[in-house]
Amino acid sequence: MRFTSVVFCFFLGFLNSFSQVDENQIGSWYMYFFNNKFENSNWGIQGDIQHRDWAILGDQEQLMLRSGITYIPKNSGAMFTFGFANITTGDFGDSDGTFNENRLYQEVLFSQKLENRFFITHRFRYEQRFIENQDFRTRYRYNFFLNIPLNSKGLSPKTIYAAFYNELFINGEKSIGNNNSVEIFDRNRTYFGMGYVLNKIIKFQVGIMKQTTSSLSKNQLQISMHHNF
Repeated sequence: MRFTSVVFCFFLGFLNSFSQVDENQIGSWYMYFFNNKFENSNWGIQGDIQHRDWAILGDQEQLMLRSGITYIPKNSGAMFTFGFANITTGDFGDSDGTFNENRLYQEVLFSQKLENRFFITHRFRYEQRFIENQDFRTRYRYNFFLNIPLNSKGLSPKTIYAAFYNELFINGEKSIGNNNSVEIFDRNRTYFGMGYVLNKIIKFQVGIMKQTTSSLSKNQLQISMHHNF
């Protein structure tokens, strides 16, 4: 009888560990992106600050601080970045528990324009991840961005545009230490939104992003400011 009770309690705890995150509750990501090319130089800086919430506000999922050094080879149409990120991740619900990750990343980004109307960007990123209480990990990411101006032929000031992206994440290792493992597929993000070009250096976007992992799928309200200065 005691053994049955122990197994039953373990089973309930196991189920609870997968039901802690409410997939039907919309989350929110508030983001600021910056990019600056140094004057008379091929070098620059870029990065972002993101507050991610399990709800609209009040239940922090993540705080991400990320920045890197950029290099744009002459006449290449590509931008290379080497950077660092610090991420603090919080538990869903009333718990105040958090864990920390430090991350190095290298990426290449290049853009193209089709028929003077479709603005496409490809981003390839490789990450080295140092996560609290886990073994060293790596991850590969590919993001496809598409912006389509609606009231003009380009992304000039006062332009309203449709925005889409899809990003695939692939883990470099399955074992993460302490007899724990992850799938090779890490996650996928699909986003649809609307943007507004305020002026030559600032754009805004708002939309919905669906993030799907091997264990859950959740919609996020996404609001972002993009600052090229």
